[in-house]
Amino acid sequence: MWSSSNKIAAGDVVITWLTRDVIQPFVVTPGKDLNSRYGYYRHSDLIGQPYGSKIGSRNGKGFIHILRPTPELWTLALPHRTQILYLADIAFITSWLNIRPGSVVVEAGTGSGSFTHSITRTVGRNGKVFSYEFHEARAAKARDEFETHGMSDVVTLTHRNVCKDGFTVENVADAVFLDLPAPWDAIDHAKSALRKDRTARICCFSPCMEQVLRTVTSLNETGFTDITMYETLIRPHEVNQLPVLPSIAVASEKLKKSERKREDKRLRQIAQARAKHTEKRKRSDDEGADAEEDRMERKKTKTRNGTDEGEATTQNAWVSATTPDSLAGGDASTQVVSRVMPEVRGHTSFLTFAVLLPRVQASAPDIESALQRDRSDLSSGLSQCD
Repeated sequence: MWSSSNKIAAGDVVITWLTRDVIQPFVVTPGKDLNSRYGYYRHSDLIGQPYGSKIGSRNGKGFIHILRPTPELWTLALPHRTQILYLADIAFITSWLNIRPGSVVVEAGTGSGSFTHSITRTVGRNGKVFSYEFHEARAAKARDEFETHGMSDVVTLTHRNVCKDGFTVENVADAVFLDLPAPWDAIDHAKSALRKDRTARICCFSPCMEQVLRTVTSLNETGFTDITMYETLIRPHEVNQLPVLPSIAVASEKLKKSERKREDKRLRQIAQARAKHTEKRKRSDDEGADAEEDRMERKKTKTRNGTDEGEATTQNAWVSATTPDSLAGGDASTQVVSRVMPEVRGHTSFLTFAVLLPRVQASAPDIESALQRDRSDLSSGLSQCD
């Protein structure tokens, strides 16, 4: 699959990693250019570069990484023609179906080819993958990709409606994978494709529970055993680099220092408030004495003049001392604590697995021996009855 060289050559399929969410495949073609928001690149500049290289743009806007394709990267970068299987489902299916180097696998529907690429790598050059797609345009596109990626010697792709016409192989498959709208219509054909001389397995990928129920019913009627259903979910973990937590002794000492600082601040606030209050009280008393002296002077003037002229009533002008909002003080800083949120992601699809046990074929001598034992047991029983 793909190029096995350490360096990029013309005609290679490569994966360009722009960001974590932007991954694009393309074929290195001299004379063509790659333009993106991260700069301008010429395909000819990539030739001879080692896979995994960081390539700077010609206009200085950024850089990209050029990676060798793998089934995992291809799953993330491939053009979607249908809903695809992702790594969590692919790994689980491959393990449960016991797909390994040299296995023969039957797949129906090919779709975008995500699962096909992964199992092709798993079965290796000594294995075989028979893939079926009922949509002609998707089948033609997938066939072109398989040839470009060097998979044609392992993968045989057929444009065919397997629910109606069945598979083109019989008694050869170690495992069958069905990703169809109505997998129950293909289960009988899948049984014919599975080998009967050893344990074989089947998996059906269905998006709703009603499909699962009909599939399980068909599996039971067709003679499959050990029927189970799973739903694969993903719980991502975000890893951050955090400073090492201090020891209890260090943390205790920091708390004591913080408490002392808060207490000192509180005492200073109290002393400042008392000083302000005393100063304002004294100023208020002085203003009151001056007002009283003025009042007595006006009273004397009134007595001398016999009139009310010059009489004016003044009110004591007390200035209220504003008390600080919080004499007790306290640390206004806040502590921000982060925690991991349980985020669960997955597809709304279910995986139904089943096992087809090998067919036991007895030889003629074994059958004759069993019949003789039955006759002997029957004679012994009749004798006891007599």
